[in-house]
Amino acid sequence: MDNNSSGPVETGASMDYAEHEKTYNLFLALTKWVTMVMVVLLIAMAAGFFGGAGFFGSLVVFIVLTAAGFYLFR
Repeated sequence: MDNNSSGPVETGASMDYAEHEKTYNLFLALTKWVTMVMVVLLIAMAAGFFGGAGFFGSLVVFIVLTAAGFYLFR
């Protein structure tokens, strides 16, 4: 705990709101991209296992959907 507070203990230390906003925006961006990749991975796995596409077919589905997702979400 920081012992260099300049005000009452109840108010706490001063916040760096700019850094907080940058961290929050990074968290939101990473959450968006990781969720998109996980959904694409599940679709590609379903195409490979249940659709009869096989490994290379599901790999093509994964690459195409990932590229489309990055294009649409940027």
